[in-house]
Formats: sequence, C-alpha cells, structure tokens
Amino acid sequence: MPRFSAKWIAVVVLIAVAGGVFFFCEYLIYFPTILKCAWPKINHVRGGEGIDGQPTGSALRAMVLSDTHLLGAVGGHWFDKLRREWQMERAFQTALWLLRPEIVFILGDIFDEGKWSSPKDWEDDVRRFNRMFRHSPDTELVVLVGNHDIGFHYEMDWFKLQRFEKVFNATSTRIVTKKGINFLLVNSVALHGDGCPICQSVEKELIKLSRDLNCSLQSIQPSSNVKDNCEGSQSYPPTPPIMLQHYPLYRVSDASCTGQDAAPPEERHLLFREKYDVLSKEASQRLLQWFKPRLILSGHTHSGCEVLHDNRYPEISVPSFNWRNRNNPSFILASFSTGSYALSKCFLPEESTVIAVYCSAGACLLFLFLAHCMWIKGLLQCFSLCLLGKHKSL
Repeated sequence: MPRFSAKWIAVVVLIAVAGGVFFFCEYLIYFPTILKCAWPKINHVRGGEGIDGQPTGSALRAMVLSDTHLLGAVGGHWFDKLRREWQMERAFQTALWLLRPEIVFILGDIFDEGKWSSPKDWEDDVRRFNRMFRHSPDTELVVLVGNHDIGFHYEMDWFKLQRFEKVFNATSTRIVTKKGINFLLVNSVALHGDGCPICQSVEKELIKLSRDLNCSLQSIQPSSNVKDNCEGSQSYPPTPPIMLQHYPLYRVSDASCTGQDAAPPEERHLLFREKYDVLSKEASQRLLQWFKPRLILSGHTHSGCEVLHDNRYPEISVPSFNWRNRNNPSFILASFSTGSYALSKCFLPEESTVIAVYCSAGACLLFLFLAHCMWIKGLLQCFSLCLLGKHKSL
C-alpha cells in the first residue's frame, strides 16, 4: 500500500476544503435559502369564491421578478458579467426546481444595453438570456419591456420596440389570461403623453383593452345598455386585472417605504422625477381610472416598496433580481385567484454573506497552511538536532 507524505496529504486537504467552499457558495447556498420560501395561502374569508365561481383552492402560482440587467458588450467587466449571470441563473433555476411556479413575470429591464446594442450584440444578449432563464413547458415566462430594453422615451423607436417584441413573440401592451385571472401588461415607457407615434399606438391599445375589460365586467351585471355600448368588444373573464409594468405609478419618493429590501435610508427622501423615475401624475390617474386594478406590480427603482393609491389601489415595487444592483435581491411569490390574492417575498443569499464565507475559509486555510509549515519546520529542526547530537557523541 503506497504511503503518502504529510506534504501531499496537506495539499489534498487544502484543495478539498477550497473546492467544498466554492461548491457551497456558488451552488448549494441557493437551496437552503430558497427552501425557506413558500407559496402564500389565500385568505378564504377574504377570497371566498371568484366572480366566476372558481374556488380559491385552485390558485395560480406566479413568480415575479424585475430588473435583471444582463450586461452587454459595452459596459461592465467580463468577470462582473460572468459572476452576475451565474448568480441569477443558479437562483432562477433553483427557484423553478423547488417552487414549481406556473407562470413567471419579469417586469422589464431584462437587458442593460438594449437601448444601444448592435444587432450582433443583441443576439448575444438574447442567447445568454435564454440560457439563464430556460424553463420547462409547464412554466410560462412572460416578459415586459423596460427603458433599458428599448431606451428611455427620447431614445426608443419602432426598430428597438419591434426587435424586443419579436424576440419574446408578443406585443408590449396586452392582456394575458390564465386560470380566469387577467394580467394587464403595460408598456410604461410609452406613457409620456406627448403624442409620439409609439405613445399614440400604446394609448390606443390601452383604451381598447379598457373597454374590453369593462364590458366583460358589465356582462355579469343586468343592464340594458351593455349590448349597445359593448358591441364588438373582446370578452375576458369578468374580474379586475392585475396590472404589471416597469415604471411605478406616480409617487413623491420612497420616504414611506420600509423593510429590508427598501431603498437605503439616505436615498428614501430623494424626490422622484416624473416620466423618469416614475410615471407622471396624469398617466398614473388615467391607468387607474381606465382599469381599476386590484393590484399593481412594478419595478425600475431596484428597491422594494408598498404604496396604496387613492386609498384603494395597492402597488408593490419589486426589487432588482441582480446582485450588481443590491446586496439582497429577492422576488415575489404570488397566489392568485379570481377573487383574491396573497403575496410573499423570497430573499436570495446576500452578497456580503458569500464574501464573508470566502474570507473566513481563506483565513482558515491560510492558518492551516502556516501551521503545517511550522510543523514541518519543527520536525526538520528536531531531526537536525538529533543528527548533530549523534555526530558530537562520535
């Protein structure tokens, strides 16, 4: 049986420990973190049965995340790109495997440089996105457009918008219906109200969708004017929509936002700019009047917040899913029925925790290495003294 020297044993131990720490921090750490998350249960007293009589027990499981910001060819270091994309891929794939959502929404800013990327760079960004956010046929992935995907209002054009819509095989403003629940997807980048061609097109589509939804709601109410006013309208399940968009509705600041995913205290009182940080007051009021949503989900700010508009319409701002934007990314787990909903947040491993594990492991390995070296040095000294003593006795 071969005998290994203490030196080689120490090398093997060091490599095994380093490999184990790397495997834990880059792969295993997502499992215990996401295992803490669970689908929220709908309050049966609050929900009861939906408008169409569907029981709350058949709730739709939806996962909502935002602002993935895949780095492009221009900005960001190659290692930063590799690191962030690996983190998001592992987090997303682990969440899919453990939680099994039926539908996943990403609330815009999929890419960081879609607003100026060349056709070649765009194809590379899309290829990487499809690899990272791959999913089984049992899960539907729905993507919304953000300002980094097609540019801010002054940068967007038909080419960028149609390029985005072609990749994701859907128009940027539409209604997605699943299990009798209406999800209204809004291209909030085009809601400046200045009469630009894209803005006019999006507003025209929103007015049509508003009419269709209102007519569907009126169809279950006895009224002699319904047929006259709603002739030719498209039918949807008669339930108020869940509204999803990239920009939040108008609010002054994040001063009232709380929680571990809220903006840092020094940033919460900074005033938001209309049409840049949030939608304008006018656009926000139009959306609320047209659709009367039972819930609004938005992104863009990279921080979490809960707002109640007009003491009636709740809005949840979903934090960024990218560790480049925050130390503690998270996503929303939502259970929807036709009559109610329940939400919970699922926090991902903190970057600071991963760095602390690496630093602690590095310090321990360095200590063991130095201790091993001192032990070897001590043996050599003892051996030398023994040889020297024998030589003197001779």
